[in-house]
Amino acid sequence: MKVRVAAKAGFCFGVKRAIEIVKDTVRGNPGPIYTLGPLIHNPQVVASLAEMGVVEIDNLKEISNGTIVIRSHGVSPEIVNEARVLGLDIVDATCTFVRRAQELAHDLTEQGYQVVVVGDRDHPEVQGIKGWTGGKAIVVENPAEAALLNKEAAYGVIAQTTQPLENFNSVVEVLRGTGAKIKVCNTICNATSQRQQAARELAGKVGMMVVVGGANSANTRKLAGLCAASGTATHLIETADELDPAWFNGVNTAGLTAGASTPDWIIEEVRRRMSEIEEQNGPEQEEEMKDAVEVKAVRPGDIVTGTVVHVGQDEVMVDVGAKSEGIIPIRELSCCDVTSPQDIVKVGDEIEVYVLKAEDNEGKLILSKEKADAEKAWEKLEEILNSGEPVEGVVRDVVKGGLLVDVGVRAFLPASLVERGYVEDLSKYLNQTITARVIELNRGRKKVILSRKAVLEEEYARIRQEMLDNLEEGQVVKGVVRRLTQFGSFVDIGGVDGLLHISEMSWHRINHPSEVVKVGDEIEVKVLRIDRDNEKISLGLKQVLPNPWDTVEQKYAVGGVVKAKVVRLAPFGAFVQLEPGVEGLVHISHLADRHVAKPDEVVSEGEEVNVKVLSVDPAEKRIRLSIREVAKEKQEREVRDFNNTKTQEKNDVVTIGDMVGDLFEKKDIE
Repeated sequence: MKVRVAAKAGFCFGVKRAIEIVKDTVRGNPGPIYTLGPLIHNPQVVASLAEMGVVEIDNLKEISNGTIVIRSHGVSPEIVNEARVLGLDIVDATCTFVRRAQELAHDLTEQGYQVVVVGDRDHPEVQGIKGWTGGKAIVVENPAEAALLNKEAAYGVIAQTTQPLENFNSVVEVLRGTGAKIKVCNTICNATSQRQQAARELAGKVGMMVVVGGANSANTRKLAGLCAASGTATHLIETADELDPAWFNGVNTAGLTAGASTPDWIIEEVRRRMSEIEEQNGPEQEEEMKDAVEVKAVRPGDIVTGTVVHVGQDEVMVDVGAKSEGIIPIRELSCCDVTSPQDIVKVGDEIEVYVLKAEDNEGKLILSKEKADAEKAWEKLEEILNSGEPVEGVVRDVVKGGLLVDVGVRAFLPASLVERGYVEDLSKYLNQTITARVIELNRGRKKVILSRKAVLEEEYARIRQEMLDNLEEGQVVKGVVRRLTQFGSFVDIGGVDGLLHISEMSWHRINHPSEVVKVGDEIEVKVLRIDRDNEKISLGLKQVLPNPWDTVEQKYAVGGVVKAKVVRLAPFGAFVQLEPGVEGLVHISHLADRHVAKPDEVVSEGEEVNVKVLSVDPAEKRIRLSIREVAKEKQEREVRDFNNTKTQEKNDVVTIGDMVGDLFEKKDIE
């Protein structure tokens, strides 16, 4: 009998990471260490951890001090908060794929979606994810349950990380078929998908399958179910002791796979026991087994594609299909200095990497994203330089004289070529994606010079031409004040600057544009003139504002007296302002009731005076006014008031005389 082992079997990255975290915690912590529930669903591994002093508990209330390890399945935020309140030291061993599912569930809830988790309702991972939605998530295990959901809701669909892809896709299709609005986030661990696919393929080629893993492990039970679904006799065991020789009667080739929580030593023990069952097991079988394990062979200098499975503080782990995950040190992530790997990649990203070492001193595969990117980038940059097309890159650093831009290789963008104008603070471009033109390239010297200004100038020229072609005189457009001068301001009306002259800013006289507008103001202006030959545009602001001369006849009736401010003196009289934009003339002959040689004998600029309206001509924007008439009327009024007072006094004297006479007459009668 031949034994074939699935290409992907055993510990996934998340489980391996959780065990390493616990072992590191044991080495560095003398106090009691606990796990909330089994760290992974494998009794043998949990037992080995217990021998190291790691105690499994079911409830935080069972302990009052020490270190609590959050298992790979993760927990809800409430449990983490409870541990903090109890004063426990917390070590988080949550699988990175589970963590991503938790964060997505939280974000979708915040965005107003009803989160739907496709998975096993009672599984601790699912319960933890549900906790990140405040308990609002709905769990569905199959398409039939999905069909019962409300068709009017907006659903954010995620998956338990160990779900079969077929089940997840079936649920999504059912929800789409209802017409409900859905947002799909496939959170199935890529290692899970690969393990299930490898198991399914192997089951179709052998006479019997053995699946090794914990009886309580959901992903192991799913593996067994997938193998059985292919029509192959399948047996689920935890250890080699459970193998029954009768299973192998009449079987020429047996298949072996294992769940994500199954350590390599258990898999190897089961494989050896299967090999011992039949006397035919020999070199031929060993060779067959090795052939079946489709591990990708990688050599230094290869460029291979892999999936990011973990992002740490100083390194990134990538699954490239080799015997073990590869390591990208932080210095090999990018051509520019990197402070945080999370700025470059995230879990689940598919990237190309360059193999630096097939194995280092610790047996690790050492990779470089920077070298893989550089190989592709130099070829692309040479094509771009020849074609004249722009290139996109991310600004990674601000250095003396400009910016360092990651375009696959490190490129320099001089400060003078960042914008069309001067840029005072270059730091605002950090981590921004920019588009620039390659103006110099030397692969031998690893030199790339960029110009963003060239791209902006071309874009500005295109927009300016389109604007000039479509703009019409008399059109009212919106613009932003960009610059002020003594004679006016320049206004950006959609990529093109027009001049708003000081004389066109207001209906009244101003001394400087800052009296009306300031840089950054959004205003509406009228296009007064377009000189397409010289590409000049004249704008007006006052033309879109109410003209005060339209209502002067109603406001300033002939014969009325109003208060005004002297704004300008001339040899022939004084100009006074009735309101902003409306001025009238007090002729020198109307300044006083005497001869006046110069207006400043009577009034001065800035003085407030009362004037009488003599005439109004809105068409010519002229108002004739008089100070003399106001003074004359005032004098006449004072004389009239004086005379009225004298008359009243005279009448008062007569009345007293009469009263005295009346008194004498009354006395005589008596």
